Amino acid sequence: MKKTIKTPANTGKKPSFFGRVFGWLWRKKWWVLIALVLVIGAWIWIGVSNKKPGEFITLNITRGDLRQVVTATGEIQPVNTVNVGSQVSGTIDNLYVDFNSKVKKGDVLLTIEPSVLQATVDESKASLDSAKSQRNFAKNEYERNKMLYDGGMIARADMEQSQTQYEQSEQSVKRAQSTYDRAVTNLGYATITSPVDGTVISRKVDVGQTVAASFQTPDLFEIAEDLTKMQIETSVSEADIGVIKEGQPVTFTVDAYPTEEFDGIVRQVRLAPTTTSNVVVYTVVIDVDNSDLRLMPGMTAFVTIIISERDNVWKTQNAAFLVRDFKNFLDEEQTNGASPVTHLAILRAEDVVMIPYSKGLSTATETEIISDEIKLGDKIIVGRVGMLSTNKNKQGGMNPMRGPRR
Repeated sequence: MKKTIKTPANTGKKPSFFGRVFGWLWRKKWWVLIALVLVIGAWIWIGVSNKKPGEFITLNITRGDLRQVVTATGEIQPVNTVNVGSQVSGTIDNLYVDFNSKVKKGDVLLTIEPSVLQATVDESKASLDSAKSQRNFAKNEYERNKMLYDGGMIARADMEQSQTQYEQSEQSVKRAQSTYDRAVTNLGYATITSPVDGTVISRKVDVGQTVAASFQTPDLFEIAEDLTKMQIETSVSEADIGVIKEGQPVTFTVDAYPTEEFDGIVRQVRLAPTTTSNVVVYTVVIDVDNSDLRLMPGMTAFVTIIISERDNVWKTQNAAFLVRDFKNFLDEEQTNGASPVTHLAILRAEDVVMIPYSKGLSTATETEIISDEIKLGDKIIVGRVGMLSTNKNKQGGMNPMRGPRR
């Protein structure tokens, strides 16, 4: 049996308003699509052509401050840090300082268990006493043989032999004395003292730990000599290092105080280069005053090195200086033979005026204009709507329809 599908037409019900509209749109879908494309195209054309053909494209001249800077990052470190180590091996007996301890030069930091070293001293002292006894005996023997030789009672060879034995015993005493002195010195090394005044910023050993100084000196403590004076070592690329000079002011921030800005000064530009990923960089050392002790070793500093500053000068965007030839958008009468290298085309009260200029300080986005003929409200002409550059392929010109190329 055939199944009948119920629709508004065969059920006797009238379709809704939206149903009738949808049905009409579906039957006229191609006409609707064409009309929609035409509307969108007209809207785009109106938006692109909102300027009249022949209208100048300009950039504003403003007055304000300029600052040329070089940015970098670096780590805050004490100016002078001393690593304290041990010249003798042994077990840590006592610790007298900890992290952040203030120490003076000569203060005891730790002691190493001295029994082994003391035994070496005792052994060396016994060897020294024995050598002295042998020397005294050899000396007396030599003096007796000398008297007998002078009296003609023994041969010269016997006297010289006793003299040689005496001289050798003297050398044995010196060797034993040197060994004893070294043993006493090593025993003194069992007491580690601070070589400078400062603050202990790192402790690397604990009581009972064994230190071995056989092949290299183990580090026990790290002492910062003066935390009120810090430094930042930053890496500056070779493209910017030419403008970095000693004495330049520096500002920097750290994550610990994001709303505060700290000051510094360039102390040194190190000549040794470092190549990282084919980029040559140089180390710039910046002195920082840390009298309030808020800056801590190891903090990352976001540094801004101030190269030069200008206050209240005429300036404009760098794109204004991309113009290569006035002939692309100005008449010969308007330019009067002027060149973009020496003159700017100024739009002043609907008139074109050529004024001489020179460039001053340049930053990444703006450049200072040095000229006595600039007036407030002047605008630099960089193109004309509807005209294309005739030398864009030769000199990297611009399309005035789009404005200056960035």
